[in-house]
Amino acid sequence: MSPSDAPIRVTVWNEFRHEKKNPAVAAIYPDGIHQAIARHLASQEGMVVGRATLDERQHGLTEDVVEETDVLIWWGHMAHHEVSDEVVCRVHDAVLGGMGLIVLHSGHASRIFRALMGTSCDLKWREAGEREILWVTKPGHPIVEGIDDHFIIERAEMYGEHFNIPEPEEMIFISSFAGGEVFRSGCTWTRGAGRVFYFRPGHETYPIYHHPDVLRVITNAVRWAAKRPSAQQTYGHCPKIGWFAT
Repeated sequence: MSPSDAPIRVTVWNEFRHEKKNPAVAAIYPDGIHQAIARHLASQEGMVVGRATLDERQHGLTEDVVEETDVLIWWGHMAHHEVSDEVVCRVHDAVLGGMGLIVLHSGHASRIFRALMGTSCDLKWREAGEREILWVTKPGHPIVEGIDDHFIIERAEMYGEHFNIPEPEEMIFISSFAGGEVFRSGCTWTRGAGRVFYFRPGHETYPIYHHPDVLRVITNAVRWAAKRPSAQQTYGHCPKIGWFAT
């Protein structure tokens, strides 16, 4: 099997706290947000999917797990501060080395996303069950394959500008909300050899990770962000290549 034919190894990470504490969330995601996303990805051709949660040993992101992950999906909200320095550094180094990272919704405030962005990643928010329209701003990009020029989420938490992130390399989606706000809802960056995608939808009290277009975008993003053999680099001491005539 050539490297291009190898399956994409995905790890879906989730705090898995809201589902245990809030009956309304448990009713929507009885097995956890991570399981809803992972089940969909596991049904896609060429993907091998693992799950990891905050309360596992090393948050489920041991050296072996991270080493064997091509794309890490991150959902966090109420316990960002509980993620250890060791795991943040491990994931950070893995992204620089070529692992893809997809950060969802309130993961904007996660320690790993802030470390990679170098900013506070703050924003405005309002939980009011408002309609959100996500508009495609980069037609033809692999992340929007199979998506129309927009799609609608009937009930969502509002995120509003200013979103304190570095200028995205690509802006894939912009959202408009019933209250009048707009938000840069799909943004990409390169960090070292790794690709990073932030995707806004996903508040835990709404069934957003059952929405077919949301799942399609995540699936496309996994394929786009996957670790590429050509991304590997060599650093450190370098012997002289040879003598060159002048």
